[in-house]
Amino acid sequence: MKKLLSFLFVALMLGSNANAYVNRTSAVVTILDKAAGKTHQIEIPVNKNVTYEKLSLLVRTCKQTDPFQPENAFMFIEITQNNNLIFSGWMNKNEPGRNPLQNADYDLWLVKCE
Repeated sequence: MKKLLSFLFVALMLGSNANAYVNRTSAVVTILDKAAGKTHQIEIPVNKNVTYEKLSLLVRTCKQTDPFQPENAFMFIEITQNNNLIFSGWMNKNEPGRNPLQNADYDLWLVKCE
């Protein structure tokens, strides 16, 4: 029995390469209003539609790496402007330039999940 438990422990430790993520209830994003030249930070609850000026923001999920992994956060967001979908996809906190919202009026990127 002791050998079996030792084997299972070692197998779990070696086989745990998959990243674990913690679901959070809201996303904090920064929005750059290009016309005003100002940034605003807002909190968006998951699965709640939030309006910011001409934008409608809907965060479908916000995930953070577990405490034993390097810190990072991801969110899936849908953004509409004047009832037109202008962005739908994942954003990564540690790589904000990889998949940000960039349009004529606004830039938007993920700050953290809470």
